[in-house]
Amino acid sequence: MITPAECGYADRMPPHETGRPRDNTGENLVTGEDTEDGLHHPHDVHAEKAVLKAMLTSQDAIADIVDVLAGHDFYRPAHELLYTTILDLYGRDQATDPIAVAARLTEQGRIEDVGGAAYITSLASGPSPSRSWLTEADRVQNAAVLRRTKLAAIHIENAASEAGPDAADRIADMAQAEIFAATTRRPLLPPASPLGDVMEDTLDWIEATGSRQANTLPGIPTGFTDLDSLTGGLHPGQFIVIAARPAMGKSTLALDFVRSASIQHTVPSAVFTLEAGRNEVGMRILSAEARVALHHMRSGTMTDEDWTRLARRMPQVSAAPIYIQDGSYANLHDLRAHCRYLHSRRNVQLIVVDALHLLTYGTRPRDNRYEEISEIARCLKLLAKELQIPIVAISTLNRGPEQRIDKKPMLNDLRDSGALEDNADVVILLHREDAYEKDSPRAGEADFIVAKHRHGPTATITVAFQGHYSRFVDMAQT
Repeated sequence: MITPAECGYADRMPPHETGRPRDNTGENLVTGEDTEDGLHHPHDVHAEKAVLKAMLTSQDAIADIVDVLAGHDFYRPAHELLYTTILDLYGRDQATDPIAVAARLTEQGRIEDVGGAAYITSLASGPSPSRSWLTEADRVQNAAVLRRTKLAAIHIENAASEAGPDAADRIADMAQAEIFAATTRRPLLPPASPLGDVMEDTLDWIEATGSRQANTLPGIPTGFTDLDSLTGGLHPGQFIVIAARPAMGKSTLALDFVRSASIQHTVPSAVFTLEAGRNEVGMRILSAEARVALHHMRSGTMTDEDWTRLARRMPQVSAAPIYIQDGSYANLHDLRAHCRYLHSRRNVQLIVVDALHLLTYGTRPRDNRYEEISEIARCLKLLAKELQIPIVAISTLNRGPEQRIDKKPMLNDLRDSGALEDNADVVILLHREDAYEKDSPRAGEADFIVAKHRHGPTATITVAFQGHYSRFVDMAQT
């Protein structure tokens, strides 16, 4: 059985473990100085003081700086404590001047941890920086990224030195995860939260959800009214599996999700496809959006009306934040590296993997395909949680449906591994009667069988299948 560490999710260092000395009062902490542990820790104490001066004297500065820095970005623990205290007062709509900050720290019994009230006053009354507070905040963050990267490199080197040759895959993926965590400009994983704090946040979330307008979803809209009503959209951290027999429209449905997210709602998304090339994916998207028959595009028999429709939709489609990768990720390690890169650099919020059965775990041999798919499923679920985005994976069913009279798929028809069912938050099975019986009275209809829904009910949702346009649509749109 694979462990979270093998999937590249080794324990992240706590926010306070950023290569800083524990001394809160030493004034000899200048940029680039080596510390008592013998390691050079990049930092810029002068920029940290300039940032805190701005926050102590201007609430406008706080509003700007909070979007750039987190507490663990500060080199000196005293500065981190001052930063979090100022934010606490700011969040409570209270004064954030030196007197108020000193009073709050005195109340908490931590005033000496920052060097006393005199140090807070000296920060606020010190010389004004020659650069803007955002420039100073950027300098603080850049130093923090360098510190975390250096510590990650040391951790990776130690792990590689102690590992055997058969651990190459695990070490490579751990290195990717470590470097991603060190260099991404967002907070590291927070410490575990007491249940009381969780309950307070949960009640706030429930209240906010209830106050949303009827046409607003908590997750990314799928483009299907009934499916969105059932699931609330595609949620961060979810692993969603779309499964069916061949030629049922699995890839089409996944691209429908992508079109809804990126074209209709400008949410960045990425499509990893081994079954189709990028031009094929582009044609399917254009066909669905412009309502131009896909076979006309492929055969080069487009009419003048087809070209007009295409030209009308091309600007919106071209501007959509969709990223297509059609090669160089045949194993899971490469896929995860691409996902982390796109999430960090392109803010991708939805990932589609087409298809699971074409992925391999890596170079390490597996006893059988069942075990390999099980590990791939577990690691994709962990990746969704790490990046806090939904990941949609396409899977092929075995021949079970074809051996039943009604041909309807079931969960146990998932090919290769029951771990797909175990790890998925949502499993959508596609069924079209007209795929088996051309004269079916339900020709042109398709069923989304939501066979698993971890956080809600299951149901069968009927939609229209417009195969010539490579899309599914709500029945009301036909």
